[in-house]
Amino acid sequence: MSEHDETPTAKLRKDGGQDSSGQNGSGRKDSAVSQEETPTTRLRRELPEEMPSQRSQPSQSSEATGQAAQEQQPALTGRQRLVMGLWPPRVTRAQLIVALLLFGLGFGLAVQVASNSDSDSALRGARQADLVRILDELDDRTQRLEEEKQGLEDQRTELENSSDQAEEARRQTVEKERQLGILAGTVAAQGPGITLTINDTEGTVEADMLLDAIQELRAAGAEAIQVNGVRVVAGTYLADSGNGISVDGNKITRPYRFKVIGKPQDLEPALNIPGGVVQTLEKEQAIVTVERADKIVVDALRAAKRPDYARSSSQ
Repeated sequence: MSEHDETPTAKLRKDGGQDSSGQNGSGRKDSAVSQEETPTTRLRRELPEEMPSQRSQPSQSSEATGQAAQEQQPALTGRQRLVMGLWPPRVTRAQLIVALLLFGLGFGLAVQVASNSDSDSALRGARQADLVRILDELDDRTQRLEEEKQGLEDQRTELENSSDQAEEARRQTVEKERQLGILAGTVAAQGPGITLTINDTEGTVEADMLLDAIQELRAAGAEAIQVNGVRVVAGTYLADSGNGISVDGNKITRPYRFKVIGKPQDLEPALNIPGGVVQTLEKEQAIVTVERADKIVVDALRAAKRPDYARSSSQ
């Protein structure tokens, strides 16, 4: 049988013998390699060397930067920490409301102080003679009130000590009626006083200015007042009416003439005090004259009006 006629089995055996022999020849090398290089070692050899994680680098660098900044930053003093705590301010709604209320209160106080200073500015700039005159006027008013008080006490004493108390009571009643008639304007009156004339050439005098003059005269002790033929009483009112002024609904024309019964030494200074009636009217370009007289007649009368609802409570 020739070489070419070898059976596949024989050939296989032959090859197998070579493989086995080859295996036997190289088996030791393979075992040595396997012992020297484990899969883990081969994997480490094939992979690159491990690099530090990039995620950990920023944190480490930030920590290092913060530590360096803390080391470089100087320690804060107590005042600096207080300023840092107060500024910038942290305003709450309640604090804002309280601040607005305090602002409104302060503004109101400032306005009141300013108004009081304006009213007192005339007295601050007054001359010494004017101040002395004002003090004398106040003393006179105080004296009048004391006299009225003393007169009432005397009347009470007379009623208590009189033998005929009924007759004394009638006499005092008649005297009181006469006094009340003068105040109510139901009877004429005469006596010392002044005449006040206001010549309003520019037409700038208004009703409230005349009312201020009446109030000042009453405060100075005026007992009877008449303005251009109209009797002034407790319920008198003044109002602007077209080009003139009306008193209790009666229109009066310029010039305005006041007849006043009272003590002239009290009435005239009351009108001429600094910042008073005369100066106010002169600022409105009005010409004001005040004349004293020993006898002033107030003859304008008012009808006695019966009250609709009020009744005497005396028995």
